[in-house]
Formats: sequence, C-alpha cells, structure tokens
Amino acid sequence: MAKIFTIHPDNPQFRRIEEIKAALQNGAVMLYPTDTVYAIGCDLNVKSAIQRVRHIKQHKNDKPLTFLCPSLSNVATYAFVSNAAYRIMKHLIPGTYTFLLPATKLVPRLVQNPKRKTTGIRVPRNTVCLALLEALGNPIISTSAHIPPLEIDDEESWAQQQVLSRIELFDRMEGLVDVIIDTGTEPIYQVSTIVDLTEEQPMIVRQGLGWEEAAAWI
Repeated sequence: MAKIFTIHPDNPQFRRIEEIKAALQNGAVMLYPTDTVYAIGCDLNVKSAIQRVRHIKQHKNDKPLTFLCPSLSNVATYAFVSNAAYRIMKHLIPGTYTFLLPATKLVPRLVQNPKRKTTGIRVPRNTVCLALLEALGNPIISTSAHIPPLEIDDEESWAQQQVLSRIELFDRMEGLVDVIIDTGTEPIYQVSTIVDLTEEQPMIVRQGLGWEEAAAWI
C-alpha cells in the first residue's frame, strides 16, 4: 500500500518533502500532481525505479520517458541546447511544455529514445514539483498516470474516456506506487504541448496546454 503525503499546494511542508526525497533516493515510485496531469515518477538516477515506472505504464524500453528539471540552466546539463532552442525555451519556461532535445551522457539510456538519442524535458510551474526537484537535486521522471488496458494501443484516446476524481485515481494507483502526494487538487486531464527542438526547424508534435503561445515563438 502506498503512503499518502498531504502537501500544501503553495507552501509545501519541508519535513514531508524531505521524507519523499528520502523515499525517492531509496527507489520509491510516486504518484504526484504536475501543472498538467497527475504523473508517475521517480528519481532519474535510480534505474530500478525507472524500470518499475515502465512496468506500471506497460512501456517497452524503446519508448522514451520525459523528466522534470528545475530550470533552463539545469536542462543544459542533460541536453544539448542550441542557440535557437534556447531562445524558444526561454520564453516558454516554466510552463506546460515538453521539449525534445539531444540527450547528454547524463541521461540514462533507459529514458532516451534509443534510435534518436533524444530525451523529453519539462520545467514545470508547479510549486510542489519544484520543491521536490530542489530537495532531490536530480531530475524526476514524469509520465502521465493514465494506465491504458493492454488491448488498447492509443493511450490518448483511452485517457479521454477515463476522467477520474483525485480519490478514484489514488484508489487505482495505491497498489502500484509507494508514495502518493495529495495537494487536495483534482487532476487536470490536459497534456503538455510537445515541441521538437532536435532539428534546425522547431516543430510542435503535440498540441496540448499553451500550444498557441508555443506556436507564436516557433
């Protein structure tokens, strides 16, 4: 059974953040709110936890995973950011955007796109996410908590039919994760906008929250 941590959404309690940090460092997988959907996550540096996240999501190893960073300067540690990409990201970070970028050697292969050697990175605006990132000192895996049935391949189509309340989501996930973060806020069933910055010409590959603003800068 997962341990539920009740966290203030605007002023996260230091002791509880420290407890969650310790759990993540020891390989815990958590369910937590972001500025888009509720996400399943773990410490980027704990391979066994990443493998558990993949198992929960029914993801094969060739499907890349997104992770959260606290700032644009931190992104540059884990991805190669061109001058053109930097200018776009500077206007959109923090926010509801996932940026596809060439990965550095610090990104575990288990997280990358194995063919393109790219990775997806977000810098969230969510206060609890930022508090966790600061405490942990490492990026945090962030993949939506939608768990599609095995017979359905289109995750987004399935997710549109599954609008769960916060409590229903917790009930569904409590046997799969170790930690659940409850800020008292209901899930937002809207995905991030994905911006591909791996090529010379930037491209929006998924329209999600804030896609119009992203389009204005591309």
